[in-house]
Amino acid sequence: MGPVLAGVLQLLALIAALALAYVPLGTYMAKVYSSDKHWRVEKWIYKGIGANPNTEMRWPAYLRCVLAFSAVSVVFLYLLQRLQGHLPGSLGFKAIDPDQAFNTAVSFVTNTNWQSYYGEQAMGHVVQTAGLAVQNFVSAAVGIAVAVALVRGFARARTGELGNFWSDLVRGVTRILLPFSVVAAIVLVACGAIQNFSGIHEVGQFFNGHSMGGHQQWNGGAVASQEAIKEIGTNGGGYFNANSAHPFENPTPFTNLFEIFLLLIIPFALTRTFGIMVGSLKQGYAILATMATIWVGFIALMMWTEFAHHGPALQIAGGAMEGKETRFGVGASSIFAVSTTLTSTGAVDSFHSSFTGLGGGITMLGIQLGEIAPGGTGSGLYGMLVMAIIAVFIAGLMVGRTPEYLGKKIGTREIKFAACYILITPALVLVFTAAAMALPTPGHSMTNSGAHGFSEILYAYSSAANNNGSAFAGLNADTQWFNSTLGLAMVLGRFLPMVFVLALAGSLAEQKPVPATAGTLRTEKPLFTGLLVGAILIITGLTYFPALALGPLAEGLAS
Repeated sequence: MGPVLAGVLQLLALIAALALAYVPLGTYMAKVYSSDKHWRVEKWIYKGIGANPNTEMRWPAYLRCVLAFSAVSVVFLYLLQRLQGHLPGSLGFKAIDPDQAFNTAVSFVTNTNWQSYYGEQAMGHVVQTAGLAVQNFVSAAVGIAVAVALVRGFARARTGELGNFWSDLVRGVTRILLPFSVVAAIVLVACGAIQNFSGIHEVGQFFNGHSMGGHQQWNGGAVASQEAIKEIGTNGGGYFNANSAHPFENPTPFTNLFEIFLLLIIPFALTRTFGIMVGSLKQGYAILATMATIWVGFIALMMWTEFAHHGPALQIAGGAMEGKETRFGVGASSIFAVSTTLTSTGAVDSFHSSFTGLGGGITMLGIQLGEIAPGGTGSGLYGMLVMAIIAVFIAGLMVGRTPEYLGKKIGTREIKFAACYILITPALVLVFTAAAMALPTPGHSMTNSGAHGFSEILYAYSSAANNNGSAFAGLNADTQWFNSTLGLAMVLGRFLPMVFVLALAGSLAEQKPVPATAGTLRTEKPLFTGLLVGAILIITGLTYFPALALGPLAEGLAS
C-alpha cells in the first residue's frame, strides 16, 4: 500500500468514526444543557462554592463569573508553579521563574496550552495533575459554556437571561469531559501510553541491541489521563516536550488516529447540539457542512504539498519526512497538523517548521481563520456563529434587506459586536508580530533568518492570540519578552472575544422573533454554506495575506 493511499484510507476511517459518534454525542450534550435536574455530586460542588445553579444570569453577570473564575484559576496555577520546590512529588524540580509561571498559568487557563518549557524537565507530578490537568478540564468547560450561552441567545426571546454559568461549567466537566476522558484514558493505556507516578530513571542508550555507552533520564507521570483531556478539551499541552510525537503519549498509529478523533468530536458534535437547542437540525447541519468543507479542503491541500516529490530524496521517502514520526508517516501527520490547527488544540505529532513552505503556511492559515473548522470546544461553535452573522449581513447588503438569522434581526448593535469579535484577534497578532520584528532583542530568539524566521514569530503570535498553543518550532520563546507578550496575547485573545460573544447573546435574547417570509435568506441551504465558506476565506485572506506573503508564501514559492 502506498503512503498516499494509506493517508486517504485513514482520513476515510476518521470521517466514518466521527459520523458514528456525531448524533449520540450531539444529542446528549443538548440534553445536558437543557436539563433542569442536578446530579448529587453537582449539588455538593454548588454548595462548596456557594453558587445557586437555578439563578438565571443576564450577559454582564455571566461574563463577570467567567472572568472571576478565570482570574482565580490564573492566580492558583501561578502560585502552584512558584511553590513547586516545596511540594511533594516535585521530582526535585525547582520553582518556575516568575515570567514563565505567568505565561504557563495564563496559557492553560485560556485553553491555549502554549509551552515555553520542557515538560519532563520542569513540572513535577503535583503541578502536572493538580494544576495543568485540572485547567484542561475547566478551561474547556468554560468555552462550551460561552457557546451554549450564545445558542440560548438565538433560542430565547424577550429576555436577556442566558442561563447560569456555574451550572454550565460544572455540567460540562462532570457530564461530558470527565466521563469521556476516563474512557479515552483507558483506551490509551491499553494501547501503550503510560500512567503512573514514578520518579526519574536513567536508561541506557542502545541501537540494534548494542549499547551506545550513553544514558538518558526519563520520568513517568499520569500521562494517559492528561493526554485524554488534552485532546478532548482541545487543549494541546504535552506532558513531554515532544508532545504527541512522544511514544509515551502517542505510541502507535492507532492511538494517533484515535487522538485526532478525540480532538475533533466535541467541536463537530456541538453543531448538532446547536441545531437541537434552536429547534432546527438543518441549521446545525449547515454549520457542520461549512466546518467539514474547510477541514477536508485543508487536509487535501496539506497532503498535496507534503506528498509532492521534489527530488530523489523526497521521492524515496514518499514525501517530506523531515520532522515527522516514521510510525505515522506523511498522511497521518498531515491530518493531525490540519486538525490541530483548525481546532484550538495545539497538540502536534510532527513539527510544523519542518513542513514544506506552503505546508507550514496551511497550518498557520488554519489558526488565523479563527479555529472555527471545527474549532475548539465551544470556541469553534461561537466563532462560526459570529461568522454566520457576518455572512448574513453581507447577503442583506447584496439584496437590500435587513439581515436576519434564526428569526433574529441583525441590526447595528449586533454587527458592531460581531465586527469587534473578528477584528480583535488579527489586531493582536499583527501588532505584536510587528513589534517583535521591529525591536532588536526578540529577533535573537529566531533560529532561522529570512522568510522562515519571520514565520516563526508570526506563527507564535497567531497561536497565542487565537488560543491554539502549537509552536512552529525553532523559536526560543523562553525569554521575558515572549513570555510576557505571548501571555498578554493569550489573555486578550481569549477574553475580549468572549465579551463580544456574550454581549451579542444578550442582545439576541432580548429580541422578539421575526417570522420568516418569502424574502428571508434560507440559512440552512447549501447556498448559504457556500456563502459562509467564501466569507470566512475572503475575510481571513484580506486580513493576513500581506503577512503570509512575507513568510510561508515567500518561502514556498522560492522552493
